Amino acid sequence: MFPDNVAAAPVVADSPAKVIPMLVTFKSSSHGDITLFGSVAKSLLKMMGQSGQVPGAVMADDVVAAKNALTQSLDALESTDDDDQTSAKNNDEGEAPVALSTRAIPLLAMLDSAAENGDNVMWE
Repeated sequence: MFPDNVAAAPVVADSPAKVIPMLVTFKSSSHGDITLFGSVAKSLLKMMGQSGQVPGAVMADDVVAAKNALTQSLDALESTDDDDQTSAKNNDEGEAPVALSTRAIPLLAMLDSAAENGDNVMWE
């Protein structure tokens, strides 16, 4: 399969490191899809009281509680002025980093819409 002078890379089975998807798309039938970077999505999911696993879902009955948990976590983050939760910490171009609370705005709108319409919110 490989020429004699080329070795195949070793295969690591059952690696303990979890892979965070590069992009996570949130979906609800009452709102347009929202796509976020995987690390941002995982942080927001954990703030919502979820495991952070992708794929996943919040059932319609739990949407309000998830939104409230996310809102409280974001408020606590802002009140401490601990802005190392921003997703662009290592920006070499000198641009201001985008705060996690700003990145959460579309997801909060989706959760509001889902709560009003009794819809589930899924992510993959």
